[in-house]
Amino acid sequence: MKDAFGLPQSLLVLGGTSEIALATARRLIARRTRTVWLAGRPSPALDQAAEHLRGLGAQVHTVPFDALDPASHEETLGKVFAEGDIDMVLLAFGTLGDQATDERDPQAAVRVAQTNYTGAVSAGLVCAAALQNQGHGSLVVLSSVAAERARRANFIYGSSKAGLDTFTQGLGDALYGTGVHVMVVRPGFVRTRMTARLPEAPLATTPEAVATAIELGLRRRSETVWVPGALRVVMTVLRHLPRGVFRRLPV
Repeated sequence: MKDAFGLPQSLLVLGGTSEIALATARRLIARRTRTVWLAGRPSPALDQAAEHLRGLGAQVHTVPFDALDPASHEETLGKVFAEGDIDMVLLAFGTLGDQATDERDPQAAVRVAQTNYTGAVSAGLVCAAALQNQGHGSLVVLSSVAAERARRANFIYGSSKAGLDTFTQGLGDALYGTGVHVMVVRPGFVRTRMTARLPEAPLATTPEAVATAIELGLRRRSETVWVPGALRVVMTVLRHLPRGVFRRLPV
């Protein structure tokens, strides 16, 4: 069960090698979390992540999970919940893709959409049902500021995150009053391996800063978290700019 501050004792990470997810796990282990499940494709990186978290004092398990195989989600994730209550699920998997390449290769674009949206819908619904059955818990979903408005530079990725963001908001409404807390996290540019090849955007942040914001959001039972917080104002302005003006912006 969660403590008086809303922090979890048990954590299930979907996307077990995500730098943001691992930064969040480290922060929560330092506070309260004692059991962590890392779900992801079997790999040395997943094993190394598990060993690292064990070194911080947590009991860590790995479970094979593939976002692109929705048919397996109910069975795979069901086994985790069968082991005991999960206080928090962090849905952190996703792929950035390559906009220029993906525009020329529809199958590559579809893979981005299937990973970021279809896979997340499947896993999100499975976890939401399990959390509702146990009567408590938080589902935290990593969205992106890219979900707020389509940009020429990354509209394939942005559209998949827009779908995920809308889905998560609706799921939160559906679960309101059930004891399950749903929180959307909208980071801006985060300095990770995934973004290392890209020019850094204004208001860039770090996995550790996102983890800090997630902890604060859990304590406050927030429904939406922006990282950094200033992006909320920035995106409100950009979202309402006339399309002709927005097209001319270097974004």
